[in-house]
Amino acid sequence: MATPSSTSLVEFQNVRFGYGERVILDDVSFTIPRGKVTALMGASGGGKTTVMRLIGGQFKAQQGKVMLHGLKGTSDAMDVGRMGRDALYLARRRMGMLFQFGALFTDLSVFDNVAFPLREHTNLSEDMIRDVVLMKLNAVGLRGARDLMPSEVSGGMARRVALARAIALDPELVMYDEPFAGLDPISLGTAARLIRQLNDAMGLTSLVVSHDLEETFHIADQVIILANGKIAAQGTPDEVRHSDNPLVHQFVNALPEGPVRFHYPAASVDADFSMGAPT
Repeated sequence: MATPSSTSLVEFQNVRFGYGERVILDDVSFTIPRGKVTALMGASGGGKTTVMRLIGGQFKAQQGKVMLHGLKGTSDAMDVGRMGRDALYLARRRMGMLFQFGALFTDLSVFDNVAFPLREHTNLSEDMIRDVVLMKLNAVGLRGARDLMPSEVSGGMARRVALARAIALDPELVMYDEPFAGLDPISLGTAARLIRQLNDAMGLTSLVVSHDLEETFHIADQVIILANGKIAAQGTPDEVRHSDNPLVHQFVNALPEGPVRFHYPAASVDADFSMGAPT
């Protein structure tokens, strides 16, 4: 059941989207509560990245609506799929994005990576930009690394630089695409703690797409699991962990067998091995 728009920032209303005949999202409805951390999980290819692209307006729902409620610079509620270019660009300025593996500009320093959105989208003086960049870097513990190049920082540090860049414009919504992928346990724990702390300290709304169950469940207020184009489970981490849905049970317990099978459908072993070599 959708929550009232006053408590949600993003609302999917009976959204359907696919590529050709392949349906990715089939009549999907859910809300992303304002000021909370929502985790979006599920097997690979289940539509998690598609959800973020629909929110950002890269894709348009083929049926249903993707609503933004009370985003600054827009009216009270707007359907992303019906926004004109100017309204969409304005809405995107209120969103931050942390791409998988950071996606830093390799030819720019740490400082200039974080300064990039400020220089592109504001008329701030260089002195003001310097102050904002240093504050954002300080928030992620990397003020002292401002003069380094991306090739000179570790993978975990690069992810934190990307996070500083994602919050440079003080967004209301921050979307994280696999923020924990490839990180060592210390860096992973640091990244998870930062997502939670920044969400609360800055009054953000966060959408985290991740396969890392333990860390994601630890920081999330709400978990949504997508499967087969539908929502398989939705609720608090504890509610989802104890779901009686077989697919959700397999997912949260990392079981090799269940609705998602190890073996790709094939003829029986006896039939295959008795057929002889293909001609």
